Amino acid sequence: MQYDLIVVGGSFAGLSAATQVARARRRVLVIDGGKPRNRFAAHSHGFLGQDGRTPEGILGDARRQLLAYPTATIVDAYAERAEAAGDGFAVALEDGKTFEGARLLLATGVRDTLPDIPGLKEQWGKTVLHCPYCHGYEAAGGPLGVLAVGAISMHHALLIPDWGDVTLFTNATFEPDAEQMRALDGRGVRLEQARIEACEGDGADGLVVHLEDGRHARVKALFTAPRTSMGSPLAEQLGCAFAEGGLGSIIKVDELQQTSVAGVYAAGDAARSMTNIAFAVADGAFAGVSAHRSLIF
Repeated sequence: MQYDLIVVGGSFAGLSAATQVARARRRVLVIDGGKPRNRFAAHSHGFLGQDGRTPEGILGDARRQLLAYPTATIVDAYAERAEAAGDGFAVALEDGKTFEGARLLLATGVRDTLPDIPGLKEQWGKTVLHCPYCHGYEAAGGPLGVLAVGAISMHHALLIPDWGDVTLFTNATFEPDAEQMRALDGRGVRLEQARIEACEGDGADGLVVHLEDGRHARVKALFTAPRTSMGSPLAEQLGCAFAEGGLGSIIKVDELQQTSVAGVYAAGDAARSMTNIAFAVADGAFAGVSAHRSLIF
């Protein structure tokens, strides 16, 4: 079956895009591998009308609402390959089954790579966090930490004092200069230069940070900036251009969310540096509208 649009990635950006096209009564297929980036978080915050709900709950409702449109289809599978085919594109699944569409939208997300510290991965999405707008309110009012990964961590360190008393753990990855120290002092940020040996949950919704000199610090949450990489190889396979996103490469898109490859659009975390659910939904909606209009004009 020839689809008007194939969306790869059925999380917030992908479902948002597909809904716009389904409402235009066009045939849209969503291919979803079932591993949204925020699957490690128990609750989602800051998304209008959905504050405090589970990510799974929001996505479950969105899938059901999309499938109420007769021209929408969801396939639960991993898209292994994409390529140009005739006047459109072909997307192949792991089992070899192939779908064709006139337009292709990549909402494939990114993978996070945390600093290599024992215990950090186990607390990801719980007490080890990356976005204060998503989780800061719930962790506010007590000691908070920032785990430096480089100079970009100055942004975290200067931002997060609005939610609590902040210690910047430099962990031998970042040394503030005199001007940066003045800025940190101005925000009341303490500096801890001892390396972190390990982290562990303290059983009371907090985190114990063990330092190499035997000391430890207790924080309600530790914020850090993981490196990111593409959640799927499809953009590279198609020859899409990339841009530097600060924490990793992102798919380069224009003002219409179109990639450097005509007919291929991208939305969500794979195509922007600043990420949260609201941004992903907005980008997805615009990408879906842009893809639909390109079929007409």
